[in-house]
Amino acid sequence: MKDRLPVIFVGHGNPMHAILESNFSRGLTALASRIERPKAILCISAHWMTEGTWVTHMPKPKTIHDFYGFPKPLFDVQYPAPGSPTIAEQISQLIKYPRIQLDDDTWGFDHGTWAILRHMYPDADIPVLQMSLDMNATSDQHFKLGQELRRLREEGVLIVGSGNVVHNLRQFKPEVNATPYPWALEFDEWLKQQLVSRNYDSIINDSMTMRSGQLSSPTPDHWYPLFYVLGASDDRDSLKFEYEGIEHASISMRTFSLGMNA
Repeated sequence: MKDRLPVIFVGHGNPMHAILESNFSRGLTALASRIERPKAILCISAHWMTEGTWVTHMPKPKTIHDFYGFPKPLFDVQYPAPGSPTIAEQISQLIKYPRIQLDDDTWGFDHGTWAILRHMYPDADIPVLQMSLDMNATSDQHFKLGQELRRLREEGVLIVGSGNVVHNLRQFKPEVNATPYPWALEFDEWLKQQLVSRNYDSIINDSMTMRSGQLSSPTPDHWYPLFYVLGASDDRDSLKFEYEGIEHASISMRTFSLGMNA
């Protein structure tokens, strides 16, 4: 690799973004065009919640349609990217704590992964691995695991966190352009300012003490992928907000890169 690869956080939002052409999907395509072609992609998705930490180890991961009530064309989508057992084993050997367990048949690519990668890399010809979220781990532990993964950037692995910094389905409104809740706007802007100031300690320790944070992330699954991206970055990485906006009143689509050279 000429340069180490950036790290990316994608607010993936509604699964329908997988098959819709929009400013968001076009932004993902443009983002990928500015990144040196990865040797592999490691995606930490909000939708694989486990006890302990796992990484896909199979050579041909399946496409998982982990939702219901959507139109048939969304269920017809396949993302047949290969896996990489070799890199999965490298990750497992590289990281001593926590133990990274190898998954040969349980998971694959859920929509947190394929719904965004089919816009970024539509040919599905780059090996992809997915890492699970240990739901017993703390925010700080997720961040520290991201730090352990940082060295993969030097070896051509693109690290992607896929979640949403505001994700409250209890307050979801069917209209895409519904007026955002004040607390959603407040927390999304707060998070933006903490990122700009590189105040990661506050993001880790203070976010869920705020009422707007509690409403924005009533469950931590879509919040945790953020910490892998922050942990895998460092002070050399420039920050760029690739996409901003709140949909359905309670879903932030905030997407950003750290370490882009262009």
